[in-house]
Amino acid sequence: MSDQPRQPTPALRLSTVILPYRRWHEGSRAAWQRAEELGFHTAYTYDHLAWRTFRDGPWFGAVPTLTAAASVTERMRLGTLVTSPNFRHPVTLAKELISLDDISGGRITLGIGAGGNGFDATTLLKAGEEPWTPRERADHFAEFVPLLDRLLSEDSVTYDGEFYSAQEARNIPGCVQRPRLPFAVAATGPRGLKLAARHGQAWVTTGDPKLFETGTPEESIQAIRGQAAKLADACAEIGRDAAELDKVLLTGFTPDRSRPLESVDAFVDFAGKHAALGITEIVIHWPIPDSEFAADQKVFESIATEALAQLG
Repeated sequence: MSDQPRQPTPALRLSTVILPYRRWHEGSRAAWQRAEELGFHTAYTYDHLAWRTFRDGPWFGAVPTLTAAASVTERMRLGTLVTSPNFRHPVTLAKELISLDDISGGRITLGIGAGGNGFDATTLLKAGEEPWTPRERADHFAEFVPLLDRLLSEDSVTYDGEFYSAQEARNIPGCVQRPRLPFAVAATGPRGLKLAARHGQAWVTTGDPKLFETGTPEESIQAIRGQAAKLADACAEIGRDAAELDKVLLTGFTPDRSRPLESVDAFVDFAGKHAALGITEIVIHWPIPDSEFAADQKVFESIATEALAQLG
């Protein structure tokens, strides 16, 4: 047991995720600028080729979007939530991230996860080729994250693995943030939590997907508590204090998914219950009319400017 005094619990941070469904000059640019004006800690975007109900409409790339966002903001952090191996290779991704970190002045966080099934998982497949199983996705992720860690931290990397290779991959000058930009690892299973413990500066959860349709808010709280406990166990196995990792909750996927944005009071109640679990950052979706992320823009902005003060 360490003799060092226990660090105080960090203040809860509020962030947003802005989906890349609008043209830059037709609302997207204004949203990123407004997010900074509202004081959000970080503004993230999804890193997908297409996404669920938005598949048949406009959808833009994450890295160019974040590059543009970096050019019109100054203080707010920026990131993906999340990038996955579904259509990314560690070598090319590392080069893009180093460039993005430079352009933003060291404001990038990489949210990263194993990916799921669906459009991203099948877009690059050859005819007749089967998509990865959950185990295969976990296998790729287990190789992807350590290699990306090296590529962002070392000037030259040579690696021959089962799924990925790098032959004298050069990444000079490296990230502005040292030793590299932070990873926020999305994980709930044992293998992913071990990756978060070893390589993450933050851990990301959306709650328990099995509770999305029929679960209760109370069951969701218990599930997230259990996930956090398993993360702590994974950290303890390698001698790391779980308090070193930020704990990020991406909202919109728990049983009470719409309620937190109904009012400032509703959000404060929701956020307080999750802060008590150790969550240090809550991410809310920028409102999108006529979608599953529809919300009153005025209420959303009131939450951004008033809610954290009420949490103390």
